[in-house]
Amino acid sequence: MTDIIRVTQRLASIARVSFTSCSGERSQCAWSGSGQGSVRIARDPDGLRFHEQGRFRLDRGDAEVAFRNVYRWALHDEHIGLYHERRGKAHAVWLFDLVTSAEEGVLVARDAHLCGDDRYSARLTLRDDGVDLDWRISGPRKDERLYYRYRQA
Repeated sequence: MTDIIRVTQRLASIARVSFTSCSGERSQCAWSGSGQGSVRIARDPDGLRFHEQGRFRLDRGDAEVAFRNVYRWALHDEHIGLYHERRGKAHAVWLFDLVTSAEEGVLVARDAHLCGDDRYSARLTLRDDGVDLDWRISGPRKDERLYYRYRQA
């Protein structure tokens, strides 16, 4: 069984998400913190949609804020495309295509996604109870690492 097939099967059983965001030295965003929440999966012909919602807390404060995201995992034989549907399904923003790597159980972004001067890249690691998605965003004002842990119920 290929890593693409194994990741596709694992994604279909995800129920929760936790993540950390870490702003690096060059970041002008300063939004280091952590969050956790639930994932509701919707299946349709072009893949899986993760409807995420939960709470996020900055490292430098006690206040929590709600978050909501919709990510579409477009499932293909040779890659998995990831899209952010913050503007709705019809205006999804492509982030990157994940392809197999030399390392077993690991998918990597085929090419970095360019958004203005910012570059988005990622590495997905298959786990027994889910997947980990490690994002890097770099640019003139951004130096961010997002580490998502998607887990089964």
